[in-house]
Amino acid sequence: MGGKTTTALLRFGLTALLALTVVLSGCSGGAQSDNGGNAGATATAGGDPNKVEPFEISVFIGAAGQQPTPDNKIYKKIKDELGASFNFEFLAGDLNQKLGVMIAGSDYPDLMTGSTKLTAAGAYIPLEDLIEEHAPNLKKHYEKYWNMMKDPNDGHIYILPNYGVFNGKLNSTYYAGPAFWIQKAVLEEFGYPKVNTLDEYFDLIAKYKEKYPTIDGSPTIGFEILNYDWRNWGLFNAPQHLIGHPNDGGVVVKDGVAEIFADKDYAKRYYQKLNEMNQKGLIDKETFVQNYDQYLAKLSSGTVLGMFDQHWNFQNAENALLTQKKLERTYVGLPLVYDTSIKDHYRDRAPLNLNNGFGISVNAKDPVKIIKLLDTLIQEDWQKLFTWGVEGEDYIVKDGRFMKTQEQRDKFNDNTWKLANKADTLYGYLPKIEGSFSDGNSTDASAQPEEYQAGLDPYDKKILDAYGYTSYVDFFSEPPENEVYYPAWTIDLVEGSEAKIANTRLNELSTKYLPQAILAKPGEFDKVWSEYTAEIGKVNVKAYEDKINEQIRWRIENWSK
Repeated sequence: MGGKTTTALLRFGLTALLALTVVLSGCSGGAQSDNGGNAGATATAGGDPNKVEPFEISVFIGAAGQQPTPDNKIYKKIKDELGASFNFEFLAGDLNQKLGVMIAGSDYPDLMTGSTKLTAAGAYIPLEDLIEEHAPNLKKHYEKYWNMMKDPNDGHIYILPNYGVFNGKLNSTYYAGPAFWIQKAVLEEFGYPKVNTLDEYFDLIAKYKEKYPTIDGSPTIGFEILNYDWRNWGLFNAPQHLIGHPNDGGVVVKDGVAEIFADKDYAKRYYQKLNEMNQKGLIDKETFVQNYDQYLAKLSSGTVLGMFDQHWNFQNAENALLTQKKLERTYVGLPLVYDTSIKDHYRDRAPLNLNNGFGISVNAKDPVKIIKLLDTLIQEDWQKLFTWGVEGEDYIVKDGRFMKTQEQRDKFNDNTWKLANKADTLYGYLPKIEGSFSDGNSTDASAQPEEYQAGLDPYDKKILDAYGYTSYVDFFSEPPENEVYYPAWTIDLVEGSEAKIANTRLNELSTKYLPQAILAKPGEFDKVWSEYTAEIGKVNVKAYEDKINEQIRWRIENWSK
């Protein structure tokens, strides 16, 4: 069962986030390496940008996306200073089908986003020796996580995790993970109520939809559910959170032991509630026949009151709402539980995003050039330019602190502007510094405390003041320390294994039966649920759970060192 995080997902998160199309920032920057080597993968001695040897890197992104503009200032600077240009191929259609075609023809570009299928097919080269010999900045960056990055099946490192390596103070004003999301207009309409339980949430949505049957001339949609391709957590994952557990994918882990939750009574309770809400007309009639782009289009229209999703997964839709100045139609994440005796555990301490990021393919023409390029781009000067942009153009500096003018903030929320001025596609999957830079500035512009407060729209400030919060993260409980093994969804089940076959079958059954259960006529829900659980009973669930538990024990033994 998919648990992609920060967070899609993938050899992840994003996750949430996240394979995934993620929300990112722009770049340009300096050249010299801190370790005394040359600046970029192919810069000539002296770092003269006029003498850089140009080279192209073909890149497969395992998620939908948009090509940057030909004159994008960030990619231009990378090409001018480091010689590298990128030929991006985005996913169009079904990921598994695309990967199957690639594997069948051994048709691999130079760089590919993480996938356990590609790893199992031998599509990536091991990276540990390349890093040791040519990438001292990457080695230092991942030093604490080196053993965690190793494939448990053969001990090699194939993927460079794109999220989860932290430095300095970690500021947090943005929540990227899973939640039940609700439009700010709904909370405003009813006097900013505290919404803790699933029942309270749907009661609020029902009242708003009854009062406002249309929004901007279109029918109001109470609740959306995304169940498309690998982004299936919108349908699958809510039950674990409703009982107070974090995102472990298709299992709930209690006292170090994992078990599936798809057929448990607490899962039935959730889907039965959705069935009741569907009978009341709250669930979109098209919810189970739409693809990801159609889902985002619905959210971008401002007509959808709520959904269960991971924030990074629909951030582009929220950006579109911001561009349209529809702040009241953007969302607040709520950590719902079944009853108030349960403590919410949606928010976690972001783990290393295993199985996602970039890997270098066996077809790469010059892996050394690529690893040297990645080694340069992890340096602070480039990282600042990826996240904050160009000083004086995209941000200003006051007493050593990075800030933005309102005009600059508005640009960073404009999707069209970003295609020409940021490097979202590249940066999203690159190794990256998170937390704080050596000068104390936040690596995430939106998490810079004074910048976040200065950038708050009066509308958002009014909402936060009503709840007594300083940011929307405050709606969630503080996360405890992660268990050593966490999260279980990053465990590689190994292609072709009994565990993988069982997991695939569980996904197929959930994709087939859960929509039927939700859409069932009054009195027919139990019949569909019984069929569903009976089919699960025919799956070798034990092989799946045994593999997860074996790897949990392995992680505890090897990652605790």
